[in-house]
Amino acid sequence: MELSIENLEKIRTPGVIKPGKDLFALPEKVLQFGTGVLLRGLPDYFIDKANRQGIFNGRVVVVKSTESGDSGAFDRQGGLYTLCVRGISQGRSVEENIISAAISRVLSAKSQWNEILQCARDPAMQIVISNTTEVGIRFVEERILPAAVSAAGFVEGPAGGAKHLTTAPSSYPGKLLAFLYERYRIFKGSPEAGMVIIPTELIVDNGKKLASVLLELARFNGLEQGFTDWLAGHNHFCSSLVDRIVPGKPGGEEGAALQNRLGYADELLSISEVYRLWAIEGGEKVRSVLSFAQADPGVIIEPDIEIYRELKLRLLNGTHTLSCGLAYLAGFGTVKQAMNDPLFASYVSDLMLKEIAPSIPYELPLQAALDFGAEVLDRFRNPHLQHQWISITMQYSSKIKMRDIPVLLRHYETQDRPPLLFSLGFAAYLLFMRGVRKEGNVYEGQREGSYYPINDERAGHFFALWEQSSPAELVSQVLHDEEWWGTDLSRLKGFEESVLEQLKALIRQGPVSTLAAARERNSLMKAG
Repeated sequence: MELSIENLEKIRTPGVIKPGKDLFALPEKVLQFGTGVLLRGLPDYFIDKANRQGIFNGRVVVVKSTESGDSGAFDRQGGLYTLCVRGISQGRSVEENIISAAISRVLSAKSQWNEILQCARDPAMQIVISNTTEVGIRFVEERILPAAVSAAGFVEGPAGGAKHLTTAPSSYPGKLLAFLYERYRIFKGSPEAGMVIIPTELIVDNGKKLASVLLELARFNGLEQGFTDWLAGHNHFCSSLVDRIVPGKPGGEEGAALQNRLGYADELLSISEVYRLWAIEGGEKVRSVLSFAQADPGVIIEPDIEIYRELKLRLLNGTHTLSCGLAYLAGFGTVKQAMNDPLFASYVSDLMLKEIAPSIPYELPLQAALDFGAEVLDRFRNPHLQHQWISITMQYSSKIKMRDIPVLLRHYETQDRPPLLFSLGFAAYLLFMRGVRKEGNVYEGQREGSYYPINDERAGHFFALWEQSSPAELVSQVLHDEEWWGTDLSRLKGFEESVLEQLKALIRQGPVSTLAAARERNSLMKAG
């Protein structure tokens, strides 16, 4: 049996949460650029949950902007899809199967541009959401109208009809500007017609960046001052931070077993972790429009969301980065495997909660960091996620520089001795970066007789360093590299000695023995 609106009544599997018929009659309030699993697993999840509670009462029109992928599944299933939430929350296993009715329809930017512009004419429309990858928010010189628009205003077509492109502009900002210009024209610049626009692309200050690009594109198109005033003054561009792992549909035997358990086939089924966070910058106006936030504590609307960015960057990303080389060299393939090992799990926990959390370079209560860290540890233990350590090592050097070095510097503002577990993680980074051969343009390291790729912009630099230097010389040169780190790390009291000691131990004893010794020594230091 295939998932569809017609087949909903036939689905009687215990534990499957189905939408009520009333949800299909709700008005369309959201225009969403992107069909990907993150949007379905996070913003659309929140909207669907709120609709079930009678709070938001609005559905999502999705714009498919790229040629890749098939949107036919959305049509065949009436926009329905299953989100299978799996993971651990506060030490307890969580398993939910939710058939979402958040999406009303999917429109192709290539073939249904007029229908997308028609959405701009709908007074019920309030919100724009996007996830077009990091390169999606950039200025592209392109016309959004088929004829020049003078300062006098919009060019009228035959019989007073509006002239607009019959095909969509190529860039996301171009599409959005055309949509907003059509809305401005139809509602004659009414302040009430302004939208709440929330990009979820992984760019710092993504809302401000998008607003800047749209204003530049409006000037390039010669759009009238009245429109640019309306664009800047009555539309709310909200920077946001999204955090949820949504791996998508499982394949092979796992996928077949899951769908057999559910009792129906779903082309759009996705697995999602329990944890969810959508932090959105905004005030009371934004809060009133985004009423779905009332349905789940995972939606946070605040004037400043930097604290959430810092917590994620340092505790989740920073811990991953300082652990990945050590974990991979110790023989662990996935985060899940490493967290099943008591020794390594204790290293990750102590590194995160005892060394990184107290040294986050942002003023916040320590308890807030510890609470966030506890949630991160639950995520790391999720048995349903297969997060590969080798994937986390990509651009290792840049990640250490951005995520972890600010923590190290903050540590030395209050401490006069090096953080031991941090030093071990840094030493493992240096050892992981020891390339032993070059295949084409790829440098490779070696672990237990097998080769692994070093996908890092500084791979060639480290290849030469390891060939020409002793461990002591290498550590000294790396830490003295002020041009790369932005500071001379060798000046930090005891850090160079600590990193060298751990590097020598890793080479001589191997990762597991070194880790055990470091943990025991760290416990003695804390006790002392």
